[in-house]
Amino acid sequence: MCFHFRSTQRKSHLLQKTGNSMKRTLLTLLIIAVLSIAGYFAFTAWQNSRTIAATNWQTTTVTRGPLVAVVGATGTVRANQTAVLAWQTSGRIAEINVSVGDAVQKDQVLATLDEKSLSQSIILAKADLVTAKRNLENLKDSQLAQAQAYQALVAARKELEDAQKNRASKQYSRALPDTIEVARANLALAEEELKKAQDTYDIFKDRPESDLLRAQALTALNEARKKRDRAKANLEYLTGGPDELEIEQADARLRLAEAKLADAEREWERVKDGPDPDDLMAAEARVAAIEATLELVSLKAPFNGTVTEVRSMVGDSVNPGTVSFRIDDLSRLLVDVQITEVDINRVRVGQNATLTFDAIPGKEYHGKVTQVGRVGTNVQGVVNFTVTLELTDADEAVRPGMTAAVNIETDRLENVLLVPNRAVRLRESKRVVYKLINGIPTPFEVTLGLTSDTYSQVLSGVSEGDVLVLNPPVQFQAGPPSGRMGN
Repeated sequence: MCFHFRSTQRKSHLLQKTGNSMKRTLLTLLIIAVLSIAGYFAFTAWQNSRTIAATNWQTTTVTRGPLVAVVGATGTVRANQTAVLAWQTSGRIAEINVSVGDAVQKDQVLATLDEKSLSQSIILAKADLVTAKRNLENLKDSQLAQAQAYQALVAARKELEDAQKNRASKQYSRALPDTIEVARANLALAEEELKKAQDTYDIFKDRPESDLLRAQALTALNEARKKRDRAKANLEYLTGGPDELEIEQADARLRLAEAKLADAEREWERVKDGPDPDDLMAAEARVAAIEATLELVSLKAPFNGTVTEVRSMVGDSVNPGTVSFRIDDLSRLLVDVQITEVDINRVRVGQNATLTFDAIPGKEYHGKVTQVGRVGTNVQGVVNFTVTLELTDADEAVRPGMTAAVNIETDRLENVLLVPNRAVRLRESKRVVYKLINGIPTPFEVTLGLTSDTYSQVLSGVSEGDVLVLNPPVQFQAGPPSGRMGN
């Protein structure tokens, strides 16, 4: 009985142990089954999402072609040259010879003033011109000028000789030297008293005529002057020579003759070898100045161009500053645009450009950069540089004042690999594109070159014909569950 009990106990323990092992096995199998089912559903969901996404993918193919980089700006059309013509004298318009739109040549008369309405300065200039031209002709006629100068020189020498003889004839006296010396002393004393009287009178001369002191000083001055005159007359009588006036006249005649001779000698030196170049230049300038004054009676075109504005009519009265015409040289049309300091170093003279106008829809024009500003202008913290372009195919539809949208071609490459900028993503600080490989978007690192607004040059990472995904789903932008970046 005892043996049987032990055997039964051992059997019960064995059964219990076997049951626990089966439970663990079943639990393990259950966990494996659950994980397998979860993995299956996860993989199926990933495949389904890939299939669903594939139906909405936007793709593009890597191709070769030209790539153009541009700098855009807006500007205003202007003529190559513009002139606003205003009158510089007063008068009444007698003729207007042009209308808006007329082509004119340089120096063509556009309008003239009525001669009856001209200012006095214009009328006098006509007479001055005759004299100025005659003087110029005389200068150019050197033989006549030389003959006249030599004749004047001979006459001046003769006049000086006569003046010297006349002055010498005044030298003689009527009294003894001692008497003459006393007379001279009296004259000197009288002159000294006259000077004192004059000084005294100068003190009071600004007072009213009724002032007693002024009257007394004036009386004393007159007496002193009479005394001096008597002393002078006495001396002149004693010396027996001519009076002072005669001597002064003789001296003046002598000085004048000497001056005339000096002038005649200078004139002869100036013309004896022909006209002086400076004199010719001055005479020609005088004629030109008068002619310019006379030309103020008309307005002329300053250059070849087109009349774009007429502000006056026949019969209008004008004054200096009155504007009557505007002339534009439309043979060349220019556009000035403002380029920021960020882009200015990409712009160079000679670069091509395209231009469009809101006022001329559906048409594109072409131009070239002709000038790049060297100094920037700061406006509200933004530094811009002026760049000038010339339209190369402008027609009558393009007019000064129109606003143009300008794209300057700053760089151009031919036959390069191109990808749209929207196909490029930034991943882990690297630029990547997503190739569609076996239906799966796969990231590939790329090296870019020149970039425009819409396309970029690819230097490495893709080949011509590769299909790129433009809109990879978010989960693919991080790669498939076990994927790696392609190379």
